[in-house]
Amino acid sequence: MTFNRITAIVQDESGATAIEYGLIAALIAVVLMGALQVLGTDLATFFQDIAAALPEVPAP
Repeated sequence: MTFNRITAIVQDESGATAIEYGLIAALIAVVLMGALQVLGTDLATFFQDIAAALPEVPAP
């Protein structure tokens, strides 16, 4: 390879852009997983509180 070709490869930023988009997507996925985990725990507690407040009704 010639020096000009090596310089062109080093200065090519198209791969860097793809990596940046990948990192942004990974960060969004991590944030969503954390948010959904907290939301799921809160929902489970909410429905458990409702179930505890309901009177037990015998089956007919």
